Amino acid sequence: MTLAHHTHARWGADDRIGAANLITPESRLAALSLVTTGQVYSLGRQISAASPFLAPNQTPFVLSTAATWRNTIKMRRNLGAENDAGSNLERIEMNVHVGTHIDALGHFSIGDELYGGRNAFDSVSDHGLVDLGIENCPPIIAQGVCLDLSGLDGGPHLEAGRAITADDLARTADAAGVEIRAGDVVCLHSGWGRYYVTDNARYCSGEPGIEEGAARWLTQRDVIAIAADSMAVEVLPNPRHPKMIMPVHQHCLAESGVYLIENLFMDELVRDGITRFCFFLLPVPFKGATGSPAQPIAMI
Repeated sequence: MTLAHHTHARWGADDRIGAANLITPESRLAALSLVTTGQVYSLGRQISAASPFLAPNQTPFVLSTAATWRNTIKMRRNLGAENDAGSNLERIEMNVHVGTHIDALGHFSIGDELYGGRNAFDSVSDHGLVDLGIENCPPIIAQGVCLDLSGLDGGPHLEAGRAITADDLARTADAAGVEIRAGDVVCLHSGWGRYYVTDNARYCSGEPGIEEGAARWLTQRDVIAIAADSMAVEVLPNPRHPKMIMPVHQHCLAESGVYLIENLFMDELVRDGITRFCFFLLPVPFKGATGSPAQPIAMI
């Protein structure tokens, strides 16, 4: 089993935003038309020193505070201030793939080839991605779909290594009465998110997720992004191809220009039976970054 080694340029050789080209003023208005109550569901998870991460490629979240309120006399002297103003500032050190985040198109390659056929040797520098960084991803305002797959095997959640197939997705969508449409953001709830922070060792040991066939089923329907309540969206370890590393990332990001959104919190959305909603996600435009922390929301 191999992936194609020629990433297409559906939107032109210079394209940097991939499936986000499907976002139009008309599609935003259609998404906003789903809002009737104004109720908001937060789909983002808190990022802290307790957040799970995959060593050695990821590092823990570290925040250090400079509490200058303790130095008001020095501030007054240095700044010539007459009042007793104090402030608190911090320095944050983190990998952008910790916590709820969106992957940039340049996050993964197929060999030395990135999205749009770019050569990784030319497109990856010591200071970030040259032209496929997350700063290129526009604000995502789109119709969202939530597929609750957690009970497929009769338990409260799917187990690590459980591959979600295209048939699983089709049957779940049919049962929920929803259709996957062009321009959708599809959010997959496996129930695995219950172990985020509560049991990080288990959460990071593997996960249920889509296999490559399911990913292709979604990208063929022109989705903008695929999101999940897990660290990688795709199944880990891969039961059919244990020696393949992240083929879904390769297909979605490098081949198709479809974004991946990871570590979502969807319990409340599922609890309330919400299957279609207006989805919002605004990446932080870190220039050259391979992803961005995010606080996605669903509004109904």
